[in-house]
Amino acid sequence: MKKFSMLFTGFTSLILTLTGTCLSGQKLKPGPQDLSFFSTVDEADQPYAVYIPNNYNESKKYPLVIFLHGAWSNHRLGLRRSFGQGNSQGVDFIKPGNVPVETDLESTRYFPKLKDIDFIVAAPLARGTAGYQGIPEQDVYDMLADLKSRFSIDDNRIYLTGLSMGGGGTIWLGLTRPDIWAAIAPCCPAPPDGSTDLAPNALNLPVHLFIGDKDFLYKTALDWKARFEASTPRFEYIEYPGIGHNSWEFAYKDGFIFDWFSQFVREPYPQQVKFNTKLYKYNKAYWVNLDEFTPGALATIDAKFTSANNIEVKTSGLDGFTLNLGDHPLFNPSKKLNISVDGKTFTVRTQEATSFMKSGGAWINRKFTPGLASKQQGAEGPLSAAVSSNHVYVYGTGGNPTKEELAARRDQASLAADWSGMGGRIMVFPRVISDKDVRQSDYDNSNLILFGTKETNSVIEKLADKLPALLSSEATDYGFVYIFPLNKHYVVINSGLVWWTPEKKEQAQGGMAFMGPKIEILKKYQDFVLFRESPDNIISQGSFTNDWKFPDEAVAKLKSTGVVTIR
Repeated sequence: MKKFSMLFTGFTSLILTLTGTCLSGQKLKPGPQDLSFFSTVDEADQPYAVYIPNNYNESKKYPLVIFLHGAWSNHRLGLRRSFGQGNSQGVDFIKPGNVPVETDLESTRYFPKLKDIDFIVAAPLARGTAGYQGIPEQDVYDMLADLKSRFSIDDNRIYLTGLSMGGGGTIWLGLTRPDIWAAIAPCCPAPPDGSTDLAPNALNLPVHLFIGDKDFLYKTALDWKARFEASTPRFEYIEYPGIGHNSWEFAYKDGFIFDWFSQFVREPYPQQVKFNTKLYKYNKAYWVNLDEFTPGALATIDAKFTSANNIEVKTSGLDGFTLNLGDHPLFNPSKKLNISVDGKTFTVRTQEATSFMKSGGAWINRKFTPGLASKQQGAEGPLSAAVSSNHVYVYGTGGNPTKEELAARRDQASLAADWSGMGGRIMVFPRVISDKDVRQSDYDNSNLILFGTKETNSVIEKLADKLPALLSSEATDYGFVYIFPLNKHYVVINSGLVWWTPEKKEQAQGGMAFMGPKIEILKKYQDFVLFRESPDNIISQGSFTNDWKFPDEAVAKLKSTGVVTIR
């Protein structure tokens, strides 16, 4: 036995010698390369490009730059462009007839030699040309988590930049979660809807904006220049004369962006926090949490230390908030806190987190706790929230449909699930299944997009007692769509006509429906919509109340049709 033990030990030592110590893990080569993370959105590996510094040292914390590519581009080309190694030097896309030095496809096939910098740089595919809200947005944060699991990242030196669609994504991600980033740099940005109200959130964010004065987004950039000048004291702006929608060739030249970012370190506990939001999904910034407001309506807070243990808070559209003060340099745990909230002064016992809520319209020093049936993070809508994470499209098999009718139902769900649309590829692949194929794991892990009525879809029938409303199966000329939270996930009910039904003028021209991804149309609505014949004849639409009830005005309109049963 002793000889066997010695032999096994010697064999093990040989293996470790040949393969390297198992304690240090697999070593990645330096320079540009591809990695991936597993996405729970559609159970698929999602690629990203990453640059690893030469002589990477696991014991050292590294700054990280995240680059967001533009439309019709990808992660590999994005990584190149962040280093100023693009494929279209000298091309002005505002002038027809220009041909790039190298096509996107050609430049995607290889990585050039990149400047040796002491940064980790990463660029996600983010589903292709899908913007940077919803699923692509989650991809950015999933990539960030994956990077942190692989590399030693300095949390106070994480930077964000991008061009065009990615410049808009830089603004959106930077302003919805400003406490993650040490600085942001949007280039010729195309910000998504809903961004403008968030400009004050840049108070503690250094921002660098780049644009060409011949860019079709020039006016958009000037508007954002004014907003940033009013929001952050650390704002820089470069305008390139005579340059169209290719200012990134100059903005990232010679690795400029890394030198600019290197000036800044995130301050987790700034003296003052300004934060605007419309969603519980984005309810935190630095040492401030927004606990209660109406989703979809703008809530604002301006909280600042006027001196040690003295805080002044101003709010609008807000009914509850918490201040997390534990590590703030101006917080002294041995003394009481003096806090003014919208002019009302409180002297409170020292604690690391102190909360306020409105009661009878007046502020009191108490923590707001949402009820089980209240709108809250993960249960706030709107309709588009259901397709912003893992979701399944479910068609019904009930009602003894003919073979042709069943095929039409399946095709309808498949059309809704087709994210490809027109233009650039969108790499999102949700499942399409029948009501008979829905498993318990689907209820537990996915949002369900359900087509039909309780008579035609057994999942709707199963959930009927829990749903707030049902459309009559005979109301074939109505379309009823709404979102509702169940089992810590969402269901979307689409009964009758589908949400992408063409408007009457389109029907008169031959029924040409919206040609992009059908999920884009959901962004037009809030929590529910009922229309007759077409979406240009809306009976009622809007948001549920904070306890997930139809507003009284909506109840009256829905009942007046005689085809909707309110529960």
